[in-house]
Amino acid sequence: MASSEVDQKYLGKFAKKNNDSNPYLSSFLYKILGLSVLLSRKLIRARRLRKLDTTRDTKSLQLYHHIIWLAREGLVMIEQYIIPMAADQLVLKVLAHKLRASFYHIFVLFHNQPSVHQTAIPSFSTASKVEAAGGSSIRSSPNPLEGGPVQPLPPGLAPVSVPKPSAAFLLPATDYIPAATHCFTEASALADSRLGGAHPVRLSVKIEFAAYMYDCLHDGDGSRVLAKQAFKDVYNDTSGIDTDMFEDATEQVQILLKMSKRGLGGSVGSSTPRLGGGEGSISRAESSTSTPRATRTPKSNVSPEMPSNGQHGVSRATPKSPHRSR
Repeated sequence: MASSEVDQKYLGKFAKKNNDSNPYLSSFLYKILGLSVLLSRKLIRARRLRKLDTTRDTKSLQLYHHIIWLAREGLVMIEQYIIPMAADQLVLKVLAHKLRASFYHIFVLFHNQPSVHQTAIPSFSTASKVEAAGGSSIRSSPNPLEGGPVQPLPPGLAPVSVPKPSAAFLLPATDYIPAATHCFTEASALADSRLGGAHPVRLSVKIEFAAYMYDCLHDGDGSRVLAKQAFKDVYNDTSGIDTDMFEDATEQVQILLKMSKRGLGGSVGSSTPRLGGGEGSISRAESSTSTPRATRTPKSNVSPEMPSNGQHGVSRATPKSPHRSR
């Protein structure tokens, strides 16, 4: 999400790079970086409270309000300042569009109406959809001869209204799924046209897009297909990447591999994804513990998960047996 370590890393790089040439842009990049660090901590705390009923006044709502407020302020800086000034920097432009989709992702998770999670209280839009479809609603009255409530209501009884989310004073309570889907689609298309398949920023876009499809759209098949295609694009990439980028991409490939199996019976990805735990709602701890420590590839060698391209080739030579002398 907006708390991705790869995103934070590149935000710091571009903020430092533009410090002399464009200090105004650099200042906003530093602000987004600091905001992202705060969001990372709060999203980790909130990942176990995602099913909380946000219409009730509880102490946990302060955490939700802070997350929504940070995401709202970050979206304003991204849309009004960073995206217009980053038009001539390809990687930064892709990263800015990805961060915009990330903030909408937060709105969908924590402030969407109707909620993407199952709640005990129905939403206004759910009831309106039922009425628009010609179905019965909670306000419809049965035949008086059949018993049940009749209209008008008895004196002293008012129609039941569904309470709005408590954070409506920060952000309108509406359906953010269309806007989030549009932003993710735009960021993904931009990454495909501007960056190579093994570029860490492009992989960051694909990972969160797949997580968004799984968590918010409940499209497990589409999420796995997207992750598998991004995994294949890494192997088909012919552009070279430096050592630093290679290390970031290696970790992201591991995450994509897990996401391509998430939701399938008996796979690692069948567990509930963690919010804010690194990239794509999967924690870095999960990706690091997936491989036994004794069988991990040393840092000096190239990970077998990465393609043979550019400056990094994959050596698959079989070690020779020692010569035996009699």
